[in-house]
Amino acid sequence: MAQSTTTDAVEPTSHTYLSEGLTLHYADWGNAGAPLLILFHGTRDHARAWDWTARVLRDRWHVVVPDLRGHGDSAWSPDGAYLNPYHLLDFVALMEVLGQDKVTLVGHSFGAGVASRYAALFPDRIAKLAIVDGFGPELKTYEDWAKAGPIPRMRDWVTQRRDPRNDKPRRFASIDEAATRMAAGNPRLSPAQARYLTEHGVRHHADGYGWKFDPRVSMFTPEDFSSHLTDYWREITAPTLLCFGTESWFTNPEKDGRAANLRNSRTVPIENAGHWPHHDQFDAFMRVLQDFL
Repeated sequence: MAQSTTTDAVEPTSHTYLSEGLTLHYADWGNAGAPLLILFHGTRDHARAWDWTARVLRDRWHVVVPDLRGHGDSAWSPDGAYLNPYHLLDFVALMEVLGQDKVTLVGHSFGAGVASRYAALFPDRIAKLAIVDGFGPELKTYEDWAKAGPIPRMRDWVTQRRDPRNDKPRRFASIDEAATRMAAGNPRLSPAQARYLTEHGVRHHADGYGWKFDPRVSMFTPEDFSSHLTDYWREITAPTLLCFGTESWFTNPEKDGRAANLRNSRTVPIENAGHWPHHDQFDAFMRVLQDFL
């Protein structure tokens, strides 16, 4: 892990807006007169996971970081509507609230899928797009899904969603216990990183500490990945950065051919990083991102 430490104590301001009946949250790092830069987190993550990046960029950009529905300080969907189209609708609503015509997007993992879809649908509104380890499942996964067929996959999803065990969120006796679980999910995190991410990622309940994300956010339906993200990538016109950790479970988009679907892109690997290059090799990641921006 290579992580710069900073004594910058500046905190973002918290704001909410309405989308599809839900009250959603975003962090605003100020500098409203600067170009708008929006950072998207991935599944089971939260907006404050981008704090280190936002603190570096806030002097030159108006950095806004939303909590996706069901994550962070945004409301949970009562019916568990966490399909990509709903996240897309939420972002369209956020852009209306911010009142900006042009935006630069940085998306990690699942958040990169939301950013890519918006960039494809509204290409004239995108200045630049950075996809951080967010190329979706490897091509073999799509092949395996096709072999399985939609009926068994949908049956498995219904069974998962109906399982009463999934209705009981996990609880921890202390923040330290939750931070230990956070570190187990990404062993490259320093103790300070794991603690920081956990402090912003849990909520205190009567029976202990629980993650802020809805357990249903990662129960993806077969339809949510029925089309390759490449169908969207082909419509993106903005310069695009494809950044990934060389030790991630996602694949190199240059080697698997997916980068060829983008009209104006460059691929940059981050060595000795996994699925979270912005945590695992922060300094290297920031050099790549700032050079692109």
